[in-house]
Amino acid sequence: MISPILLLIGLTVAISAYAWSSRDLMEAWIMQPYVMARNGQWYRLLTSGFLHADWAHLLFNMFAFYSFSPLVLATLAQGYGAGAGLGLFLLLYLGGIVVSDLPTYFKHRDDRNYRSLGASGGVSAVLFASILLFPVNKNGGGIIIFPIPFPIQPFLFGFLYLGYSYYMGRRRGDNINHDAHFYGALFGVLFILALVPGALNHFFQQVGAYRF
Repeated sequence: MISPILLLIGLTVAISAYAWSSRDLMEAWIMQPYVMARNGQWYRLLTSGFLHADWAHLLFNMFAFYSFSPLVLATLAQGYGAGAGLGLFLLLYLGGIVVSDLPTYFKHRDDRNYRSLGASGGVSAVLFASILLFPVNKNGGGIIIFPIPFPIQPFLFGFLYLGYSYYMGRRRGDNINHDAHFYGALFGVLFILALVPGALNHFFQQVGAYRF
Protein backbone atom coordinates (compact mmCIF):
# COMPACT_ATOMS: atom_id res chain seq x y z
CA MET A 1 0.00 0.00 0.00
CA ILE A 2 1.41 3.39 -1.00
CA SER A 3 2.11 5.80 1.84
CA PRO A 4 -0.48 8.61 2.06
CA ILE A 5 2.40 10.98 2.75
CA LEU A 6 4.20 10.03 -0.46
CA LEU A 7 0.88 10.16 -2.33
CA LEU A 8 0.30 13.76 -1.20
CA ILE A 9 3.86 14.71 -2.09
CA GLY A 10 3.63 13.07 -5.52
CA LEU A 11 0.29 14.74 -6.24
CA THR A 12 1.61 18.15 -5.20
CA VAL A 13 4.80 17.81 -7.25
CA ALA A 14 2.87 16.67 -10.33
CA ILE A 15 0.27 19.45 -10.14
CA SER A 16 2.83 22.16 -9.41
CA ALA A 17 5.09 21.08 -12.28
CA TYR A 18 2.16 20.88 -14.70
CA ALA A 19 0.85 24.31 -13.64
CA TRP A 20 4.18 25.94 -14.54
CA SER A 21 3.51 25.05 -18.16
CA SER A 22 -0.26 25.57 -18.02
CA ARG A 23 -1.25 29.19 -17.51
CA ASP A 24 -4.92 28.19 -17.53
CA LEU A 25 -4.52 25.86 -14.56
CA MET A 26 -2.39 28.36 -12.66
CA GLU A 27 -4.97 31.10 -13.21
CA ALA A 28 -7.88 28.83 -12.27
CA TRP A 29 -6.36 27.46 -9.04
CA ILE A 30 -4.21 30.24 -7.57
CA MET A 31 -5.46 32.14 -4.52
CA GLN A 32 -7.06 35.44 -5.63
CA PRO A 33 -9.09 37.00 -2.81
CA TYR A 34 -10.49 39.76 -5.06
CA VAL A 35 -11.91 37.23 -7.52
CA MET A 36 -13.18 34.96 -4.75
CA ALA A 37 -15.02 37.80 -3.02
CA ARG A 38 -16.93 38.57 -6.20
CA ASN A 39 -17.27 35.22 -7.96
CA GLY A 40 -17.14 32.69 -5.18
CA GLN A 41 -14.63 30.04 -6.24
CA TRP A 42 -13.86 29.09 -2.65
CA TYR A 43 -12.11 25.97 -3.93
CA ARG A 44 -9.07 28.22 -4.45
CA LEU A 45 -8.46 28.09 -0.69
CA LEU A 46 -7.51 24.44 -1.18
CA THR A 47 -6.27 24.22 -4.78
CA SER A 48 -3.71 26.99 -4.27
CA GLY A 49 -2.02 24.64 -1.81
CA PHE A 50 -1.10 22.31 -4.66
CA LEU A 51 0.65 25.08 -6.60
CA HIS A 52 4.15 26.44 -5.99
CA ALA A 53 6.19 29.35 -7.27
CA ASP A 54 9.26 27.35 -8.37
CA TRP A 55 11.29 24.24 -7.64
CA ALA A 56 12.98 25.75 -4.57
CA HIS A 57 9.62 26.63 -3.03
CA LEU A 58 8.18 23.21 -3.86
CA LEU A 59 11.16 21.17 -2.65
CA PHE A 60 11.47 23.09 0.62
CA ASN A 61 7.79 22.56 1.44
CA MET A 62 7.76 18.90 0.46
CA PHE A 63 11.01 18.11 2.28
CA ALA A 64 9.70 19.73 5.47
CA PHE A 65 6.40 17.86 5.09
CA TYR A 66 8.19 14.54 4.52
CA SER A 67 10.51 15.12 7.50
CA PHE A 68 7.83 15.87 10.08
CA SER A 69 4.64 14.14 8.94
CA PRO A 70 5.45 10.45 9.74
CA LEU A 71 5.62 11.10 13.48
CA VAL A 72 2.33 12.99 13.45
CA LEU A 73 0.55 10.35 11.37
CA ALA A 74 1.89 7.56 13.60
CA THR A 75 0.80 9.38 16.77
CA LEU A 76 -2.73 9.95 15.47
CA ALA A 77 -2.98 6.35 14.21
CA GLN A 78 -1.81 5.04 17.58
CA GLY A 79 -4.33 7.13 19.47
CA TYR A 80 -7.36 6.82 17.20
CA GLY A 81 -6.76 3.76 15.01
CA ALA A 82 -5.31 3.52 11.51
CA GLY A 83 -8.38 4.70 9.58
CA ALA A 84 -9.42 7.52 11.89
CA GLY A 85 -5.80 8.52 12.40
CA LEU A 86 -5.31 8.90 8.66
CA GLY A 87 -8.52 10.94 8.40
CA LEU A 88 -7.36 13.24 11.18
CA PHE A 89 -3.95 13.60 9.55
CA LEU A 90 -5.55 14.63 6.25
CA LEU A 91 -7.79 17.06 8.12
CA LEU A 92 -4.71 18.54 9.78
CA TYR A 93 -2.83 19.01 6.51
CA LEU A 94 -5.65 20.00 4.15
CA GLY A 95 -7.43 21.96 6.88
CA GLY A 96 -4.19 23.80 7.56
CA ILE A 97 -4.01 24.87 3.92
CA VAL A 98 -7.58 26.21 3.97
CA VAL A 99 -7.68 27.76 7.44
CA SER A 100 -4.31 29.50 7.06
CA ASP A 101 -5.55 31.24 3.90
CA LEU A 102 -8.69 32.70 5.49
CA PRO A 103 -6.97 35.69 7.18
CA THR A 104 -5.24 36.43 3.87
CA TYR A 105 -8.56 36.36 2.07
CA PHE A 106 -10.14 38.92 4.41
CA LYS A 107 -7.03 41.09 4.35
CA HIS A 108 -6.72 41.22 0.54
CA ARG A 109 -10.27 40.73 -0.75
CA ASP A 110 -10.29 44.29 -2.17
CA ASP A 111 -6.78 44.05 -3.64
CA ARG A 112 -7.03 43.32 -7.38
CA ASN A 113 -3.36 42.43 -7.68
CA TYR A 114 -2.89 40.07 -4.73
CA ARG A 115 -2.26 36.41 -5.57
CA SER A 116 -0.66 33.66 -3.54
CA LEU A 117 0.08 29.96 -3.73
CA GLY A 118 1.79 27.15 -1.85
CA ALA A 119 1.19 24.40 0.69
CA SER A 120 2.86 26.44 3.41
CA GLY A 121 -0.18 26.53 5.69
CA GLY A 122 -0.65 22.76 5.63
CA VAL A 123 3.08 22.06 5.95
CA SER A 124 3.33 24.48 8.85
CA ALA A 125 0.35 22.82 10.56
CA VAL A 126 2.01 19.40 10.34
CA LEU A 127 5.43 20.78 11.26
CA PHE A 128 4.24 22.47 14.43
CA ALA A 129 2.01 19.56 15.35
CA SER A 130 5.16 17.42 15.25
CA ILE A 131 7.18 20.00 17.19
CA LEU A 132 4.52 20.14 19.90
CA LEU A 133 4.54 16.34 20.19
CA PHE A 134 8.30 15.82 19.84
CA PRO A 135 10.14 19.12 20.53
CA VAL A 136 13.47 17.48 21.33
CA ASN A 137 15.30 14.74 19.43
CA LYS A 138 16.73 12.46 22.11
CA ASN A 139 18.63 10.22 19.68
CA GLY A 140 21.36 12.71 18.83
CA GLY A 141 22.24 16.34 18.49
CA GLY A 142 19.11 17.18 16.53
CA ILE A 143 17.77 16.70 13.03
CA ILE A 144 19.01 17.84 9.64
CA ILE A 145 16.53 20.12 7.88
CA PHE A 146 17.40 21.66 4.52
CA PRO A 147 18.81 24.29 4.05
CA ILE A 148 20.32 24.34 7.58
CA PRO A 149 23.65 22.46 7.22
CA PHE A 150 23.92 21.26 10.84
CA PRO A 151 21.72 19.29 13.29
CA ILE A 152 19.10 21.37 15.08
CA GLN A 153 16.45 20.55 17.64
CA PRO A 154 12.87 20.63 16.29
CA PHE A 155 11.65 23.37 18.65
CA LEU A 156 14.58 25.61 17.66
CA PHE A 157 13.86 25.01 13.98
CA GLY A 158 10.28 26.10 14.66
CA PHE A 159 11.45 29.49 15.92
CA LEU A 160 13.76 29.96 12.92
CA TYR A 161 10.97 28.94 10.56
CA LEU A 162 8.61 31.56 11.97
CA GLY A 163 11.33 34.21 11.94
CA TYR A 164 12.09 33.52 8.29
CA SER A 165 8.37 33.59 7.47
CA TYR A 166 7.95 36.95 9.19
CA TYR A 167 10.87 38.44 7.29
CA MET A 168 9.75 37.14 3.90
CA GLY A 169 6.15 38.10 4.58
CA ARG A 170 7.18 41.73 5.01
CA ARG A 171 9.09 41.67 1.72
CA ARG A 172 6.25 40.18 -0.37
CA GLY A 173 6.53 40.11 -4.17
CA ASP A 174 7.02 36.34 -4.67
CA ASN A 175 3.35 35.20 -4.61
CA ILE A 176 4.15 32.98 -1.63
CA ASN A 177 1.78 33.43 1.29
CA HIS A 178 4.36 33.57 4.07
CA ASP A 179 1.74 34.77 6.55
CA ALA A 180 0.08 31.37 6.16
CA HIS A 181 3.03 29.86 8.06
CA PHE A 182 1.88 31.59 11.23
CA TYR A 183 -1.78 30.69 10.88
CA GLY A 184 -0.93 27.14 9.83
CA ALA A 185 1.32 26.77 12.86
CA LEU A 186 -1.46 28.00 15.15
CA PHE A 187 -3.95 25.62 13.55
CA GLY A 188 -1.56 22.69 13.95
CA VAL A 189 -0.90 23.44 17.62
CA LEU A 190 -4.60 23.86 18.47
CA PHE A 191 -5.48 20.73 16.49
CA ILE A 192 -3.05 18.58 18.48
CA LEU A 193 -4.02 20.17 21.80
CA ALA A 194 -7.63 19.17 21.10
CA LEU A 195 -6.70 15.58 20.24
CA VAL A 196 -3.74 14.73 22.47
CA PRO A 197 -4.33 15.51 26.17
CA GLY A 198 -1.18 16.53 27.98
CA ALA A 199 0.68 17.50 24.80
CA LEU A 200 1.38 21.03 26.04
CA ASN A 201 2.74 19.87 29.41
CA HIS A 202 4.89 17.30 27.66
CA PHE A 203 6.26 19.99 25.35
CA PHE A 204 7.32 22.29 28.20
CA GLN A 205 8.81 19.40 30.16
CA GLN A 206 10.93 18.31 27.20
CA VAL A 207 12.09 21.82 26.31
CA GLY A 208 12.71 22.70 29.96
CA ALA A 209 14.90 19.63 30.43
CA TYR A 210 16.91 20.25 27.27
CA ARG A 211 20.51 21.35 27.71
CA PHE A 212 22.39 23.10 24.92
